[in-house]
Amino acid sequence: MIRRFPFSLSLGLLIWAGGAVSAHAQQGLSVQEVVLRAKPTAVLIISEVSAAVTLNCGGGFQTVTPAAFRETGTGWFIDPTGWVITNGHVVQPAYETPRWLVNQLAQRAVTTACLAPALTAAGLQSGDRPDQEDAVKRRVLDKVLPTVKVAVTPQVSVVLSSGTRLKAEVKKYSPPASTEPGAVSARDLALLRLPEGNYPTLPLADSTPVQIGDPIRIFGFPGVVLSHELLNQSASVDASVTNGAISGLKQDKANHPFIQTDAPAAWGNSGGPVINAKGELIGVLTFVSLAPGAEGSIVQGFNFAIPARTVKAFVSDQPVKLNQLGRFDTVWFAGLHDFFSDDWKGAKRKFEDTDKIQPGLVDVKRMLGEAIEKVKNPPPKPFPWFWVTIGVTLLSAGGYGAQFAVRWQKNRYRVGPSEVIKLLETGKQPIILDARQQQAYDANPIKVLGSLRLSPEDLASGAAASLELDTTRPVVAYCT
Repeated sequence: MIRRFPFSLSLGLLIWAGGAVSAHAQQGLSVQEVVLRAKPTAVLIISEVSAAVTLNCGGGFQTVTPAAFRETGTGWFIDPTGWVITNGHVVQPAYETPRWLVNQLAQRAVTTACLAPALTAAGLQSGDRPDQEDAVKRRVLDKVLPTVKVAVTPQVSVVLSSGTRLKAEVKKYSPPASTEPGAVSARDLALLRLPEGNYPTLPLADSTPVQIGDPIRIFGFPGVVLSHELLNQSASVDASVTNGAISGLKQDKANHPFIQTDAPAAWGNSGGPVINAKGELIGVLTFVSLAPGAEGSIVQGFNFAIPARTVKAFVSDQPVKLNQLGRFDTVWFAGLHDFFSDDWKGAKRKFEDTDKIQPGLVDVKRMLGEAIEKVKNPPPKPFPWFWVTIGVTLLSAGGYGAQFAVRWQKNRYRVGPSEVIKLLETGKQPIILDARQQQAYDANPIKVLGSLRLSPEDLASGAAASLELDTTRPVVAYCT
């Protein structure tokens, strides 16, 4: 039993090592790789309305261009050729410019062109008498606004993380949900078309239902980051990532499904992709929860997303190719695989190719820089305990196997005393040769009954030839 234990232990270690290799091969993508696969697909959406306002402050007509209205949100590529999904309310100002926005632009133009001369005529300077200044402003607006002519120019733009700004065309639009009585419940989605190109794409999750508690991540361009006074210009093109989990599965008043999540979100995250642990889209962020009151702040932990199946239905009548990788994705994913497999040179080559397909993306530049640094200064590799264990296990198994083979080779003709007794009992009458060395025989001259004495020294001198043995009987040698 003792001799068999090391071999059994070695076999057990070998089985364990094989299981470890299988488990290692079946591991999924790391969190970092999942995020980097999805992050380049997120883009900044700018909905902008500019205006040319023709007005008369009292000295003749003039055209004034007030500061443009601008609203930002988030979108993502659903097709590598240039199709982008975002929220309907993100593009709404430019797609169906509301009357209140036209009035706001007109008031801004009148205030810019007419208020200063009116204050001077009234003997006031801006900031001296706020109450009187407000009265003058109201009189100017009441007098000039009825005669203004406003020509608005709406535009929707998409900004890649490289800083490249592309003009987008709204191909399909569904207005945002409304709390107004009798309002039609809408899906708050918009499909944008960009110039033909090779863009990063986000695949949609399959039809497997999401579960409460599933981890998720939201990509977006929150306004608090875009306008942060301590951050440089790159913050406006580099998407932020927030983490959380699915905290509820809800429906709106029209019974449309929504995914509730506790992942943080803010103004500007609207339209941002919500991905699962595999890097697949499971939803599109659409609205947050606000505290009661006219200026209620965002209540974090209660944000809602449109499910992926709703997005599929929304684009089903459009020439959008779902879940198809483009040239960018193919090379980018391969580069990430090499990088996280410690193949720095392979990753560097593929990241360079990725940058040629879609130049200047923030994440591609960052990863290319890291790959170049690791090629120049490779990090120390940890001692390969795993492979050493496998090697020692195989070596031990081979050693014990060799010992077993040698022992078997030596003992393949050996018989025990019990087998000799059986031969005697069955009448086969074996011939027993006492072949002990002379020294052992002299030290213990016990003679087996009926045996013939034939020492190794006699064998060496050829004395065995003089023995007359019955070749029909079995011969058993008794040795040291």
